[in-house]
Amino acid sequence: MREAQFDGLVGPTHNYGGLSPGNVASTSHGGQPSNPRGAALEGLAKMRFVHDLGVLQAVLPPHDRPSLSTLRRLGFVGTDEETIAAAASHEGGFLLRLASSASAMWTANAATVVPSCDARDRKVHFTPANLQQMFHRSIEPPTTAAILRAIFADEQAFVVHDPLPGGGQFADEGAANHTRLETQKAAIHLFAWGRLAWGGVVSPRRYPARQTREASEAVARLSALTMAQCRFPQQHPDGIDAGAFHTDVLAVGNRSFFMLHELAFVGRGALVDDLRAELGDELSVLVASERELPIEVAVQAYPFNSQVLTLADGSMVIVAPEDSREDAQARAFLERVASSGGPVKALHFRDVRQSMNNGGGPACLRLRVPLQDEERARVKPGVFFSERLESELAAWIRKHYRDRLVAADLGDPLLARETMAALDALTGLLGLGSVYDFQRG
Repeated sequence: MREAQFDGLVGPTHNYGGLSPGNVASTSHGGQPSNPRGAALEGLAKMRFVHDLGVLQAVLPPHDRPSLSTLRRLGFVGTDEETIAAAASHEGGFLLRLASSASAMWTANAATVVPSCDARDRKVHFTPANLQQMFHRSIEPPTTAAILRAIFADEQAFVVHDPLPGGGQFADEGAANHTRLETQKAAIHLFAWGRLAWGGVVSPRRYPARQTREASEAVARLSALTMAQCRFPQQHPDGIDAGAFHTDVLAVGNRSFFMLHELAFVGRGALVDDLRAELGDELSVLVASERELPIEVAVQAYPFNSQVLTLADGSMVIVAPEDSREDAQARAFLERVASSGGPVKALHFRDVRQSMNNGGGPACLRLRVPLQDEERARVKPGVFFSERLESELAAWIRKHYRDRLVAADLGDPLLARETMAALDALTGLLGLGSVYDFQRG
């Protein structure tokens, strides 16, 4: 089995809207000018770097923004131009900012993926996240499902479920709260959650807990897993209140390797003991204490929001944000991990500042999809990274993207037209057919 990294291309409306309470980077950079072209090229450069490591790399397209269907459901009517103008003039354009967010670029929230070797029906399962806790993200699931169904269309190998029902009780944030660990002895899926749908546990006091345990359990059932294969740890309320709105801000795992902050989970010690008992001595666990790595530093520098990748020789490398290199404590922790004698043998740092400014590091930008060789052959081939695709995507970005965007620009109807033209060209480039509302309607 080989894991493909499906990175989200940054969309043409990438901006700093400050729309996510609990995401410290997002709120602190709200209102600043963004550079959509630079952000997209930055993400493309990371994809090339991972590809050059010998890791299977692929691409997920952005969503169409502004979401005109959302604005019309909110009562803004008329032509596309009239709809955008009306939304731009309402309450300072806040609803237009919500409908224009390029947050689908963080594809760690796109879905939860379970490999065929773990599922009872021996198919790869995708459950698109419903993202109920943030309005600007809750409009993503229909397009996410359409894109996944276009790429993983072979129903003999893949199952793309509908997102969980809405309403908040089954709030699901996708793979950002899911970790799969594996040794020769067993495979375990961690489905982390922040609150119970109907109360009963200590919850964060400052920021919202986004994922419910009920959602985590439902995703596990949909994915054809047994409960013996799953663990459901609670995110630590103090971690959430410090800005760790998703598990992947304070923990990351890959096969037999697991690194986490001591405030990642409630009952961390018992969880680690349980994992060691289930997975055996092959499991390597490294914990950062609050003294070694204060949680404020972990949230600011994002060392846990790194990609931990398995190379062809079986060794692992960490691809961390440049911010973790620049911070002495975060860098020292990662260096300790790489020198610990465990499976991680090397550190690499990449500049993804445009994403980091909105609260997304290297791990946020990709969805992990484990594939057997025969399953890979059934995936839509145009999405896999190659030198040719990189060249075509770079040219596409330079042609269609602006190099500066502020909130007022979202009211420009030309931006919506530019985005439609860009995405129409992109779906042709990737061989996906019609996946957007404007293409089908």
